[in-house]
Amino acid sequence: MNQQAPRPSKPYRRPKKDPVRLIAFEVLRAVDERDAYANLVLPPLLKKARENSDFEARDAALATELVYGTLRRQGTYDAIIAACVDRPLREVDPPVLDVLALGAHQLLGTRIPTHAAVSASVELARVVLGDGRAKFVNAVLRKISRDDLETWVERVAPPYDEDAEDHLAVVHSHPRWVVSALWDALGGGRAGIENLLEADNERPEVTLVARPGRATTEELMAELGEDSGLPGRWSPYAVRLAEGGEPGALEAVRDGRAGVQDEGSQLVAAAVANAPLDGADARWLDGCAGPGGKAALLAALAAERGAFLLAAEKQQHRARLVERTLAGNPGPYQVITADGTRPPWVPGVFDRVLVDVPCSGLGALRRRPEARWRRIPKDLDGFAPLQRALLREAFAAVRVGGIVGYATCSPHLAETRIVVEDVLKGRGGPAVEAEWVDARPLMPGVPALGDGPDVQLWPHLHGTDAMYLALLRRTA
Repeated sequence: MNQQAPRPSKPYRRPKKDPVRLIAFEVLRAVDERDAYANLVLPPLLKKARENSDFEARDAALATELVYGTLRRQGTYDAIIAACVDRPLREVDPPVLDVLALGAHQLLGTRIPTHAAVSASVELARVVLGDGRAKFVNAVLRKISRDDLETWVERVAPPYDEDAEDHLAVVHSHPRWVVSALWDALGGGRAGIENLLEADNERPEVTLVARPGRATTEELMAELGEDSGLPGRWSPYAVRLAEGGEPGALEAVRDGRAGVQDEGSQLVAAAVANAPLDGADARWLDGCAGPGGKAALLAALAAERGAFLLAAEKQQHRARLVERTLAGNPGPYQVITADGTRPPWVPGVFDRVLVDVPCSGLGALRRRPEARWRRIPKDLDGFAPLQRALLREAFAAVRVGGIVGYATCSPHLAETRIVVEDVLKGRGGPAVEAEWVDARPLMPGVPALGDGPDVQLWPHLHGTDAMYLALLRRTA
């Protein structure tokens, strides 16, 4: 009896290294392992890739989309992946989850063909995880590929009528507590919160600021060309870049006459500078100046009036960023490393003071999507004493009749109006003698600013980060 000859085994094939997906994976690992921010990790990796290979602009665009798309939709993808594995997600190694999330985004959030998304993800898994775990990745992604995103969301999200916040958390990929906090701050019904959460998941425009006295919006538009630049919506100093525009390529940005700055940030600085003031207007203070965007605009506006700006930043490396950002400003200014809660300056000598206080960053989730997964409700308890202390010292620094601007890049009520009211009413410290100044007229043309006197900007209403501003005048 003849024995059947054994089938020859397939020769081992080395996995192909895809620089685009390797970069995306490396960024996700840095975010998870080191609490890094993607916007700081990704650019140098892209720069190195361009220098060392035939890495093209479209490769950089795909790597950027894979990183930010995966981070923004992480909550939704986790729920879908959980439905496709036979163990709790906490028992799946984090690097494996990162490869699965990248694959899920390619399958459900891009136009990459299914076979290409699966095969590229499996090749990535072979490179970074090994052949054994690559088989697991292949099996999970093939399950995910059977349905589209809408079908998966209907399957894994609880019904809105049964648990509205959990439904929105899964559908729009935000932690439940963030959904609840944003809904409280926004008020209203379902439509508003859904629009806000959707806006958080959109790629934000790149906005430039033309620093007064050094550049104009017309000059920036001319340098960009008619196909690459758009006027700002609200700020008189803003120019929006068309998709794919590279701000670092502009001479005005390289020499500091212009910079990258969200329109909400520009509006806050301009409102503090233009708030009505009786008497002297010669000394301004930015008490939390890092990394320097608002300080640079304040310095430029101060220079037009012959006023002096003191820019203070507690962390030395951030103070150096402020120095670089303000370099070349035509008017008098000084940058110092100082703690705004234990200030070295003489009390009561400033005419205008801005404190853009450290906060949870929930207003900038479009730009830093990983922050939504990193923050926990308890973090707010850590920020609260610092925010109140900085505001109290801002009042101590300003003269009677002077203006204090309190700003945060968060819409959370515990970081906005509650802080201001606690300081004014003496909760946790001596009461401050001050009166509200209506900030709304200082943002002319901007709609939906609420009942005042403070202002909350929103991504879905204004296309800006969710900046908050309270303006107050010291009365005694």
